[in-house]
Amino acid sequence: MSGCSHLSHVHHVTPSARGCEECLKIGSPWVHLRLCRECGHVGCCDQSPNRHARAHFERSGHPIIEGYDPPEGWGWCYVDEVQVALPDQTSQIGPIPSFI
Repeated sequence: MSGCSHLSHVHHVTPSARGCEECLKIGSPWVHLRLCRECGHVGCCDQSPNRHARAHFERSGHPIIEGYDPPEGWGWCYVDEVQVALPDQTSQIGPIPSFI
């Protein structure tokens, strides 16, 4: 778990929603959740129909996500395409609904 040059983008964040922010708005299911460690955006994974976490990265440039359902503690850098060790794990803001 090395080779990432973006660890300065890892911050303590507050999750933006109790599920994928965009999927909750449009009533779409997700498979797994990803948390942006730069701003706290909660989006769905690449196996989900809408891939909102990746869309957030492409729109914002925020490179590091955390596995978030339940908080899993692992990180991923979209830019360097490597798993990263995170300094901490983000707590849920409440129960997260499951869709798939």
